[in-house]
Amino acid sequence: QVQLVESGGGLVQPGGSLRLSCAASGIIFSIADMGWYRQAPGKQRELVVSITSVGSTNYADSVKGRFTVARDNAKNTVTLQMNSLKPEDTAVYYCNAFGRTSLGKPRQNYWGQGTQVTVSS
Repeated sequence: QVQLVESGGGLVQPGGSLRLSCAASGIIFSIADMGWYRQAPGKQRELVVSITSVGSTNYADSVKGRFTVARDNAKNTVTLQMNSLKPEDTAVYYCNAFGRTSLGKPRQNYWGQGTQVTVSS
């Protein structure tokens, strides 16, 4: 059973920072592509950043220069450092994994339960 457990969300003032973490289990993490998505009220879920199994990243234009993703294959974790936060960053942030539970099985999409990030004064 694949589990993606996010942590680190909360309330922060504009200009502040938060660090989100996602702990993965049940998936071959080292060969999985990982990502962070977010969904604001009344809006569609959107990609924040993706990081491939070899470390290639793709950031949404809205977060470039402010957010940094990293993965630790030894700990099966992916983190999202968010700096210079803006009210428009307010959303539920979801961890995503696209990978296999074992070799020979097809790759599938998996989602965490989400963590709320609120940027407000």
